[in-house]
Amino acid sequence: MAESVRRLDYFVINVANKRGEGARVLQALAQEGVNLLAFTGFPGASGKAQLDFVPEDGAAFRAAAERLKLRPRGPKTVFLIEGEDRAGAVGALLARLAEARINVTAIDALAAGSGRYCAMLWVKPKDVDQAAAVLRAA
Repeated sequence: MAESVRRLDYFVINVANKRGEGARVLQALAQEGVNLLAFTGFPGASGKAQLDFVPEDGAAFRAAAERLKLRPRGPKTVFLIEGEDRAGAVGALLARLAEARINVTAIDALAAGSGRYCAMLWVKPKDVDQAAAVLRAA
């Protein structure tokens, strides 16, 4: 079974790196009716945390963020990949990109249950179109 690869917009919000900040933002967005396809967060510089949001509807996300007085950066591009879970699935994707001389900036991958896996994959902006072609992104 082939992977499903989607080229999507994501947005970045920096918050204080302290307990509850991610929950606060996620709950506020949920109350605004924003549906997320993916979310990740990690420590950033200067006591901040970086939250990356992949919304189902970018315009709805931006409107909600504005109402909530959040300051998202973006949109930027992320690839959302879903496929049949098997040994080497993610390695094969990375090998195709390496063969095309595309450096992967970051990747998060996990087993999604029911024999499936999913991943979020980032490349530099200059490599997005080429990576989309290599991955055959929709």
